[in-house]
Amino acid sequence: MQMQPQTMAQQAVMPQPPQIISTKDALYLTDMMSWNLLAMKKAHFFASQCQDQEIISAMERAGQMHQRHYERILQHLQQNQPTIPLQ
Repeated sequence: MQMQPQTMAQQAVMPQPPQIISTKDALYLTDMMSWNLLAMKKAHFFASQCQDQEIISAMERAGQMHQRHYERILQHLQQNQPTIPLQ
C-alpha cells in the first residue's frame, strides 16, 4: 500500500470556520462536548475512589485535559457566533 502524499492532509485544514454550520455538524459538536463532559466527570469520580496517589494524579490530569477540550470547543463556538442586530 502506498502512502498518501502529505498535500492531501494539508488540504483538509480549513483556514477559518464556515459562516454557517450544518445541522449534522452542530449535532456532532454537541456530541463532542457531551463526551468530554462525561469523561471529565468520570475521571474525577474514579480519582475520588482510588487510594494510590499516582493513579489519582493520572485521573485528575485526564479529567483536566477533557475539561480543557470542552472549554476550547465552547470558546470557538462563542467566538464564531454571529451577532444578530435587534429590531
